[in-house]
Amino acid sequence: MPLVRIDLLKGKDGAYRQEIGRVVHEAMVEVGVPEKDRFQIIAEHDVGGFIFDPTYLGIARTDDLVIIQITWNEGRTVDQKKALYKAIADGLSKSPGIGGGDVLINLVEVKKENWSFGDGIAQYAA
Repeated sequence: MPLVRIDLLKGKDGAYRQEIGRVVHEAMVEVGVPEKDRFQIIAEHDVGGFIFDPTYLGIARTDDLVIIQITWNEGRTVDQKKALYKAIADGLSKSPGIGGGDVLINLVEVKKENWSFGDGIAQYAA
């Protein structure tokens, strides 16, 4: 069960934000996330609430920066993670046209028992 948080500066329309969400979800499905397992929070921020270094690690970033944080179950390989990063960056480059330097991705891995999908039940707990 991934929970995806997507953050960007204010000013993009709803279709732009939805396209980012679609691309991220499709990339996760490619590495084994179930198709219907889609939970995303897309938030826009004022300039003062979205702070980043425009050249950290020699990567050029603009005000189109999108920060994507994915919390999901542990257990995927490094190769799967690399494939995910590439699929997201490549997909966002195609549509809605975000440059690779403007795609920052952070994975947070948790144990399966750390989820409740509702009703106060840990559905994945063994």
